Amino acid sequence: MSLDDYLGIGTTVTLGSHRFEPEEIKAFARKYDPQIFHVDEEAAKHSLLGGLCASGWHTAATWMKYNLTTPRPTGAVWKGPGAEPEFGPSPGFRNLKWLKPVFAGETVTFTRTGVAHRPLASRPGWRLLTILCEAFDSTGDKVIEFESSVLVKAE
Repeated sequence: MSLDDYLGIGTTVTLGSHRFEPEEIKAFARKYDPQIFHVDEEAAKHSLLGGLCASGWHTAATWMKYNLTTPRPTGAVWKGPGAEPEFGPSPGFRNLKWLKPVFAGETVTFTRTGVAHRPLASRPGWRLLTILCEAFDSTGDKVIEFESSVLVKAE
């Protein structure tokens, strides 16, 4: 198996689906993003969004949960040179877009696609992996997208 295959370059992986329930939306929002359309169902009906919806940060955090619980890649066994690649921390993300509200009761499906990786001159033996992170509602509309980077030890 090549490093590209192991890191999922060019491959989209479905991470899982999550139903955003009203109480969960409100609990997250009360703690982290207490805007009216995230915490009050009645007031949300009269807001710009027209109903209770999940915080974009809630949607992003849920993507992360599913990403971390999905093996890389599913069922693959490392047969490349050296030790099996080790995933490290993320130095960040970019191009975060909340494209469509996630209303209470909506089920969202999360995906990741390996985009590219490159060696890091400042950290010999480590690479920077870029992945495209997306989520789609039950109609297939994209609700969030961003590019994430993660450090990978792969010699």
